[in-house]
Amino acid sequence: MPALCRDCLTTFDSETRCPQCRSPRVTRHPELFDLGIAHMDCDAFYASVAKRDNPELADKPVIIGGGRRGVVSTACYVARIKGVKSAMPMFQALKLCPEAVVVKPDFDAYVTASKAIRAMMDELTPVVEPLSLDEAFMDMRGTARLHHAPPAVMLARLVKRMKDELGLTGSIGLSHNKFLAKVASDLDKPRGFSVIGKEETTAFLRPKPVRLIWGIGPAAQNSLNAAGIRTFDDLLRWDRRDLHERFGGMGERLYSLARGEDGRRISAHSPVKTLSNETTFNEDTADVDILDGHIWRMAEKVSARAKAKDKAGRVVMLKLKTSDFKTISKRQSLRHPTQIADTIYRTAKGLFDQAASRGPFRLLGVGLSEITGTEDADREGDLLDPDAAKRAAAEKAADKIRERFGSDAIIKGRALR
Repeated sequence: MPALCRDCLTTFDSETRCPQCRSPRVTRHPELFDLGIAHMDCDAFYASVAKRDNPELADKPVIIGGGRRGVVSTACYVARIKGVKSAMPMFQALKLCPEAVVVKPDFDAYVTASKAIRAMMDELTPVVEPLSLDEAFMDMRGTARLHHAPPAVMLARLVKRMKDELGLTGSIGLSHNKFLAKVASDLDKPRGFSVIGKEETTAFLRPKPVRLIWGIGPAAQNSLNAAGIRTFDDLLRWDRRDLHERFGGMGERLYSLARGEDGRRISAHSPVKTLSNETTFNEDTADVDILDGHIWRMAEKVSARAKAKDKAGRVVMLKLKTSDFKTISKRQSLRHPTQIADTIYRTAKGLFDQAASRGPFRLLGVGLSEITGTEDADREGDLLDPDAAKRAAAEKAADKIRERFGSDAIIKGRALR
């Protein structure tokens, strides 16, 4: 069986350890050297950057987030073992893991690391489709002649370079389409390299829960449960027409994915239509301070993604879902496109104030649409808010200070909520 050592990149057949360096970190699969659709997902990216930049945190449980009234952005694997999860209230996370070190987000560091990883991906293939700062699809088909090595070897080399040069780790999923590549990348985290081949697709999927499907949230999961669909095997018992009648357009997608079929292409040049971030709360909340803290953190994340992509947005969007599952969507156009967190936050907060009385809320999201380049972004102040230009200049200056002296050099008070 084709095999690959992820430490020294030696290829060989059917050994349990690498015959060259004796490493046990070996990936074996019958189709290992025939597949070319990949998904790379960094391991606990924010926490990993924090540990890299502060070696004293290396063996400690780390939570990225705000103060005790805030929420968890992400956590390292040590903290996750204790039950800490993203979007969990900080006080609850610290009850589960009281010894955890809480580190405030450093989006400048995340953007810098993301750009370095993207540059490494671009050396492998021109067809890279980023999903966020820390994950991307890659179409490696046809690159073996260029690199004189199959895609699997080059992907192992990628994560080895990430570790050696950037001090960060990632997990690889390799398959024959996007859906399965993304599923595979989450099978063996951290530092995983998982393969789902064409021949095994149906057998692999049949016993798996349908929540593996990217985009199946709590509401969709409840609808599927009500129809008696909990596994891919359950899905296979439905024909296309019945799924369409029951679930509409999603039914068509479910029919294909149940069979491991996904015709979507990886696109490096598809226009970015929106930049957004959202979270579903463990418990519904109407606490204005808590929600305000969420809006700020989401504005920071959207701003970081815009800066990483050298993009700006002309429309700020706010999404809320009430406790009875009603969705509220609001948007406001700006005079000029923006990528400034302060502008995104203030606009989103104004939209939230219009809907705050309809809480409690189970979901909150902030985003930008009508995405453009940065040529005309944040060029003029707002006549109704003459201090906007000063705040934007201050944010850009703060970005540079944090880049030079670290994320704690300047902290906004609302980030502690």
